[in-house]
Formats: sequence, structure tokens, C-alpha cells
Amino acid sequence: MPTFIKCKHRLIEKKIVSLQHIESMAQTDNNISDKRIRLTLRFSEGSMSFSVGDPQADDKIVFETYPVNTGISVAANLREAFKSSELLLSGYKRAMVLVDTPVMLVPMDEFHEQDVETLYKHTYKWQRNEDIVSNVLPELNVVAVFSINKDLKLVIDDHFEDIRLQPLMQSVWAHLFRRSFTGNRVKLFAYFHNKRMEVFRFQQNRFHFSNAYEANSTKNNVYYLLYIWKQLGMNIENDELYLVGDAPNKDELTTELQRFLHRVYTINPETDFHNATLSKRKDIPYDLKALYLT
Repeated sequence: MPTFIKCKHRLIEKKIVSLQHIESMAQTDNNISDKRIRLTLRFSEGSMSFSVGDPQADDKIVFETYPVNTGISVAANLREAFKSSELLLSGYKRAMVLVDTPVMLVPMDEFHEQDVETLYKHTYKWQRNEDIVSNVLPELNVVAVFSINKDLKLVIDDHFEDIRLQPLMQSVWAHLFRRSFTGNRVKLFAYFHNKRMEVFRFQQNRFHFSNAYEANSTKNNVYYLLYIWKQLGMNIENDELYLVGDAPNKDELTTELQRFLHRVYTINPETDFHNATLSKRKDIPYDLKALYLT
């Protein structure tokens, strides 16, 4: 559940500035070409997939899902996957690891590395078998603090020499942050994936709000979104709500929201990514499309 460190629903109004002492943490060579030649491992609740881009083609990837055995740990599943996955057995030594995990967003000017572990443990139900990782997002002027299972990380470390870790939402945030500059209306985004709804808004080149909810019913989703809308003081007639990803009962959700809000839109990945071949793949989640196409 993404949140800022002071309070899960607090609006961050302080000016966010970059700090020189944490710039070294940024992944400076995490560019498009680098993404394409790394093997991407995506982990979320109940699912696991592997993909790799084509360095010679902008929107082509090899994508492979792995049937997760819910009776064993994610680390044990990955060990088993290394016995049969064509991509994992292809000898890649560089990896991009996407983990669907609670994220604490810390404004850069409030980030102190020595406090991160304590703050994260107090914010979430931290487990002793988890490592806490910090990842600088320079464009968004925040540091994303998240966790990864130690056993899972050990399996990854055993098979790859060069590893990048990032929260699953990072590519979505980056892509929609740029989209937020189109037009002059205030925008609220809701990304649906793996039975969760991640809601966020940007203002003045920074996060203004970010939180996550269980997307277990249309009624609850409508309630959460309208509550956030009211909390942020957004305008019913002029401001915009964008629904992204695999929203359950999307038509019903849109219809219900349109009873209260005048501008509710569903983002079409094909249009969003300029009809790239990859954008048309129904089997590939939006966050992976954003990773490769942004």
C-alpha cells in the first residue's frame, strides 16, 4: 500500500527538492535500452512472470508466465521455475525485478537513510524475513522504500550478477506522471491490478496523494474513489478521473462513478501507447507495457 511517511492519507504540501547526498542511489543507466536487455522478473500475489525485450525493436518482448504453486513460498516457486522456464534457462546475467509490495514514498528533502528501516517497520506489518530497499525516483522527487522477501532475493542473487529492484508501480507512476501534464485539468488516477486499486495524484511536479485499497467490489471502489475525490477537494465538473488496468466490472464501475463525476475515463493501452504492437497484448499487464514503452 503506497503511502507517505507521516500518514497514509496525508497530503504532502511541502516543496520537494532533490538532495545531492542521495543522487548516488539513482539508477542512472536504467534507460530504455537497458530495460530491453535485462530479464524482467515480475512478482505479485499469486502470479509470476518473466520477460525480455528485443534490443532491435521498440515494442517487442518475449513474455512467459509461470504457474504458481500457492502451497509453497514464492522463493520455492522461483527455484522450481529455474528448472523449466525457457527464459530463466537462457543464461541472462542481468535482471530487473518488479515486486508488488507495500511502498512508502518519502519526499527527497525528508529522506534520511538511517531512519528508513524504523519508519518502514512502523508503517507496515514488516516481517523479519524481509529486506528493506530504497529506490530513488528523481523525476518524481521521491524515494520509494519497499521490501522484498529475503529468500526470494537470495534465489535471485544466486542466478544473476547485475540486479535492479523496483516496486511494480514505479513504471505506472512514471508514465502517468508524464500524462498528467496533458491539458490543464487536475487528474486523479486509479490503477487496478491483482485485485488491488492504487490511487494517486500529482501536483506541482510531485506526488500529492498515493494510497492502495483492496478492489473487492464495485461498491467499495466507488466509495474509496469518491471519498478521495472529496478529501482532495477536486471539482466534480472540471477535474478528471482515469481508470487504468484490469478494473473488475469496469463498465459497472464507470457507470456508477459517472453518476457523481462528470469526467470519468478509461485509459485504452493501445491509444495510450500509440498503437504499439505490445500495447495490444491482452496477456501482458499495463505496468509491464509502461516499463517497456515509456
